[in-house]
Amino acid sequence: MKKKIKILIADDAVDTVELLKKRFHSEGYDTAEAYNGEEALKQVAECNPDLIVLDIMMPKIDGYEVCQRLKADENTRYIPVLMLTAKGEVENKVKGLDIGADDYLAKPFDYKELSARVRSLLTIKAAREKLVEEEKAEALEKMMEEVTHEIRNPLTSIGGFARRVYEKLPEGDSNKKYMEMIIDDVARLENMIKQLVELKTIAISYREPTNINDVIMEALKLFEKEFEDKGIEVKTKLVDNPPLIPVDKEQMKVAISNLIRNSIEAMQERLKILKLTSQISDGRMEIQVSDTGKGIPKDKIKHIFDPFFTSKIYGPGLGLTFTLKIVQQHRGTISVESEPGKGTTFTIRLPLKKS
Repeated sequence: MKKKIKILIADDAVDTVELLKKRFHSEGYDTAEAYNGEEALKQVAECNPDLIVLDIMMPKIDGYEVCQRLKADENTRYIPVLMLTAKGEVENKVKGLDIGADDYLAKPFDYKELSARVRSLLTIKAAREKLVEEEKAEALEKMMEEVTHEIRNPLTSIGGFARRVYEKLPEGDSNKKYMEMIIDDVARLENMIKQLVELKTIAISYREPTNINDVIMEALKLFEKEFEDKGIEVKTKLVDNPPLIPVDKEQMKVAISNLIRNSIEAMQERLKILKLTSQISDGRMEIQVSDTGKGIPKDKIKHIFDPFFTSKIYGPGLGLTFTLKIVQQHRGTISVESEPGKGTTFTIRLPLKKS
C-alpha cells in the first residue's frame, strides 16, 4: 500500500484541529495533531510529516519560534510550513515569511483555499525531492567515472607489487602479516571498483514481459542454505496470476536479492522472519521485502541508498544503491519504512506497462 501523505496540525484551538483533521482525512491524507509549540516539535521528530499547518498563537512556544527552529535544523528545514493565524496584519505575514514559513493564511479561512495551498506546497516539495534525486544520480555518475579512472590502475599496481613482495618474504617473517593486510585491503577496494563499473552498466538492460513472482522465487532460491543455517523463517504471499510486466529479469533479481541480503544481515535476534509479497496497487506492481531485524534509526534512513553508506546494521557497499538505480531504470520507485527494534520493510513499485 502506498504510504499516505502526513500533515501535522498544530493549533491550540481544538475545534480547528478537529475540523482540519476530518477534512484532511476525507482527502486521503494522514494527520498528526499538536496543541502547543512543544508538542508540535515533538510530533515533527516522531512522525516526520510531509507538511505542517502551524498556528502562530500557541502556548509554551509560539508558532514563530517553532517555525524558526524547524527551518534552522537540516533534518526539518524542507518540510513545508503553512502558517495559520487570526492575525491578518501585513507585519505578521512578513515576520512569518521572513523566518521561513512557506505560506500564510489568516483565520477565518475558506477550506477550499487552504486545501489548494496545501496541494501547491506538496507539489513543490515533490518537485524539489525529484530534483535532489536527479542531482544525486548525476553526482554518482561523475563519481564513478573519476574513481574508476583515478584509482583502478594504481590499485592494480599496488596489489601486484604487494603480492610479489609477500611471495618473496621467508616463512616466519613478521612482515608477512602486514603484507597480508595490504593485500586484503586492496582486494576489498578492487571489489568496490568492480561494483562501481557494474553500477554504471545497469543503464543497459534487456526488458521482456516477465512474471515478477518467478523473479522473487529465483532470488529467494539463492539464499536457501543461508536461511536454513541461520534459522530464518521465510513467508511469501504472492499475487495469483500476475500480469506480465516489462523488466530485465537478471537486474530485477539482483535488486530483490540485495534487499534480501540486507534483511538477513539485520536479523540477529532469535525471532527471524522474512516476508516477501507481491500485489497490484494503484495500477502498479508492488513488491515488499519485510524483516524482523534491528530496524533503521530515523536519522540514518534517508541515507541508506547512498553509495558506501555504513551503519551498525548494514556495512559499507553498493547493494542498496544498485537496487535504487535498477528500480529507477525501470521507471519505478522504492521506499522504506522502519522501526528500530521491530524491523524494516522495503517496497518496490513498478509500472504494469512499458512507458
